[in-house]
Amino acid sequence: MIENLSILLGVTGGVAAYKAVELASRLTAGGAKVTTVMTENACRLVGPKSFEAVTGSAVYTSLWNPSDTQFTICDLRPDKPPVKPGAKYLAPRFTRGSVHISLVDWAELVVVAPATANIIGKIANGICDDLLSTTLCACWAKPKLLAPAMNNNMWENPAVQRNVEILKEMGYELIGPVKGRLACGTEAIGRMAEPQDILQAIEKIASEFNRGERKERRE
Repeated sequence: MIENLSILLGVTGGVAAYKAVELASRLTAGGAKVTTVMTENACRLVGPKSFEAVTGSAVYTSLWNPSDTQFTICDLRPDKPPVKPGAKYLAPRFTRGSVHISLVDWAELVVVAPATANIIGKIANGICDDLLSTTLCACWAKPKLLAPAMNNNMWENPAVQRNVEILKEMGYELIGPVKGRLACGTEAIGRMAEPQDILQAIEKIASEFNRGERKERRE
């Protein structure tokens, strides 16, 4: 169902970032082509190499490092995924300085897991201050899935709930958060949905996408 589907996986700086590695692994095992974009804070919680290992693709973390291999291993063909030595498939190709646009052009589906209150607020208000938020600003016309994860007090904050409603109006689909043990030790809503459940949600979106139902739902 997700075989050969080009999935852009955004990972933000929530404690649940470690679960995104399992999600990336499951997606890759299912035949999807997964390219990962991580925020700076996400990189503090889990290493980019973990995502490279399970997906066989380069991981993107910055708009601003022209000496990085992500700017030298690709050519001007945004229709196909960046060539990384030893990669299992071709990842998104892009021109210098336009990595976010080429990532969006390549992706058929965009998933953010975990989606923190910070990234939700950025998307809802059009804030673009790093690679992931800039990419998400440009992907508004693509099928999108967010897996929120945060403390229950943050999730219940009226400002966060307002932003969530804005995202739903923009066409974002959400899975979770669910009730469970949070990082602070509290049993409450705010825990990221499990990777298997996120995978099932992705498969559902993919099936609708393949049947053209997503276009009909937007009309």
